[in-house]
Amino acid sequence: MNISLFYFLAFLAILSALMVVISKNPVHSVLYLIICFFAIAGHYVLMNAQFLAAVHIIVYAGAIMVLFLYVIMMLNLNSNVEPHKSKWLKVAATVSGGLLMTVLVGALRQATTTVASVPNSDVGLIENLGLVLFREYALPFEVSSILLLTAMVGTVMLGKKEIN
Repeated sequence: MNISLFYFLAFLAILSALMVVISKNPVHSVLYLIICFFAIAGHYVLMNAQFLAAVHIIVYAGAIMVLFLYVIMMLNLNSNVEPHKSKWLKVAATVSGGLLMTVLVGALRQATTTVASVPNSDVGLIENLGLVLFREYALPFEVSSILLLTAMVGTVMLGKKEIN
């Protein structure tokens, strides 16, 4: 079942990534990108990295995609505003894409595949991450938290309106 789920998630990620590029509506592209992020988070779950999957969904599908949607809606991008590309540019893009695909297929045919053995299957678990983070990297963790706090205070101070 894991292999079929892996192939389904891989197919979904590739299909949604293609739809990001193909879609003419920028809002639809962002929504397809969110689907791609969820498929990649599913791969993290299959690799037993549940915390990384949750962080991936919260940070990318949550915060960054909301920011992208906000910017796209504020800019009011439409397909009728987009400049038309010449016929030769489309032909050159098609030829270069075909050549890239030919090179990638040739490289994949010559590649050898081996099954990697994982000695420790609890690599991505939150307990191990917490132990390493607070035992070995306590000082950099605290310095980064102070840096983020300083950035938040600076943002509030810059965005604050002065009352005369």
